[in-house]
Amino acid sequence: MKKILTITLLVLGILVMSGCQKDLENLNITDREGNEVSIPSKINRIVSTAPSNTEVLVELGLSDKIVAVDKYSPTDTLESNVTIINFRDPDAEALIALNPDIIIASGHNKVGDEDPFKLLKEAGIAVVYIPSATSLQGILDDISFIGEVTNRKTEANTVIADLQRQFDEIKTIAETITNKLNVYFEIGDYSGKLYTFGSETFLNEVVALVGGNNIYSGETSWISVSSEDIITKNPDVIITNQNYNEEIVENIKNRAGFETISAVINGKVYVVNGNKTSRGSNMIIEGIKEVAMALYPDYYDFN
Repeated sequence: MKKILTITLLVLGILVMSGCQKDLENLNITDREGNEVSIPSKINRIVSTAPSNTEVLVELGLSDKIVAVDKYSPTDTLESNVTIINFRDPDAEALIALNPDIIIASGHNKVGDEDPFKLLKEAGIAVVYIPSATSLQGILDDISFIGEVTNRKTEANTVIADLQRQFDEIKTIAETITNKLNVYFEIGDYSGKLYTFGSETFLNEVVALVGGNNIYSGETSWISVSSEDIITKNPDVIITNQNYNEEIVENIKNRAGFETISAVINGKVYVVNGNKTSRGSNMIIEGIKEVAMALYPDYYDFN
């Protein structure tokens, strides 16, 4: 009861302060989830609840304005006193006390239809949602949106233009590759279940962009697959981004039946950085380069 009363008083305090700030005109925008949100015209205190959003904010030069992030976000360029929050069950009292101008949330923050930032919204704090991007264009659009809500449109346009230039350069090289390698890209090995992806994912686009052929491109979204099916499809190259497991490459090679797969026979099982290939941020270009070098080292040179 005491905690609820404290939160209520904080909410009232925020609302009073908000009412006093009449010199700040709010802007009405539609977030990436389709919600109508009123945001302050001046953004000085930001809460980021996903690593991808944090990476974009840092790239836009907003490190000093970030007051709180989720535990998975990179913090090496942030202020030393940045608050770390639980991205699924945020402490409303602690966040309200930070007096943020905006909370940039992610689809990963929700469990079902429950909005973990409901109390923050009731306190008059702007909360915008950015669902997980499913395409490279979606990542660019997310960067544009973050630039819009943080008054960094010029910087965002510069980042987008540079990424698009690099995408185009890689595509031009890929178009010269005649030997399109069949690729199995593993993103998870949990309790005996193997996970990968099909179409409607930006990773599927990454494989195609650099000149490869995802053996599961005929499937949709994130999927679990069997060892037997992978063996039958016989990929030329196996890539995994489970770089947190130092034994992953050997584990894949030593799976029952995998010794018959061309990728294993020819020693073409590679590991790439998990963060750079799984986060929908400006850092995806680094992940793309790693995938390109794994598949076609004779075609790509990013030095």
